[in-house]
Amino acid sequence: MAKENATPTRLIFGQNSKLSRTMHDIRYDEVNDELWVGQPFAGAILVFRGGANGEEAPIRVIQGPKTQLEGPDRLEVDAVNNEIYVPEYGNAILVYSRTANGDVPPLRKIQGKMTQLKSVRSLSVDTIRNLLVAGTQARGPKGEQYGVLLTYDRKAQGDAAPLRVIEGDKTEIVRITQTAIYEPKGWILAAQAGTHEALHPDDGFLGVWHINDNGNVAPRWKLRGPSSTLIKPRGIALIPKHKEIVVSDMAQNAVMSYYFPEVF
Repeated sequence: MAKENATPTRLIFGQNSKLSRTMHDIRYDEVNDELWVGQPFAGAILVFRGGANGEEAPIRVIQGPKTQLEGPDRLEVDAVNNEIYVPEYGNAILVYSRTANGDVPPLRKIQGKMTQLKSVRSLSVDTIRNLLVAGTQARGPKGEQYGVLLTYDRKAQGDAAPLRVIEGDKTEIVRITQTAIYEPKGWILAAQAGTHEALHPDDGFLGVWHINDNGNVAPRWKLRGPSSTLIKPRGIALIPKHKEIVVSDMAQNAVMSYYFPEVF
């Protein structure tokens, strides 16, 4: 159980760490015991050892004109295939070697009209099926917000069309802020933060789809409503051992855990 006023066991900070005030995603690579952080202001991706502490410098930094990084805000680490995937807020997905360091070009880049990528907000990899799922958001002709889940072959590059597209009124997708995949069963979980301008939107929820879903498909399950206490869900983490879904909510300024055995 979390303790009130608990102090951190370790703290990474200071000039040597190269961290700045804006960090919207952090990933832990359990296989290689590394922490990954996107640094949008510096156009960089920072990698720390898992036990980093204090004013400790990153062990690797991906940064420079050859990287084609503009404002890396989110990322996904694939320890199985030793790659990392970085969404650019424009319309591209960049793929690097997990061990990349310095001013290095991406291994692959997904970009082009056929990709249907618009304002990519989150990426999740399914290493079992070799698929990559992108959560996007866009605006219609009248300025209305809508979101889309796009599934690609993990090795896709260039102007590659998605294998599947989850989009339409039945999906209720407005704005995806983060995705996660439970690979053993192929479930896609997507946090819907709701209408961007609303501080307390009434269309925010967490939805669950299957990796094989395609078209105007309603979510298999939703976390929503007064009992859930969710208002503006933004981040997701899965704890399979306890059959729990952890969701951060920016309107509640809280992190909530839900027992959800159906997903696991």
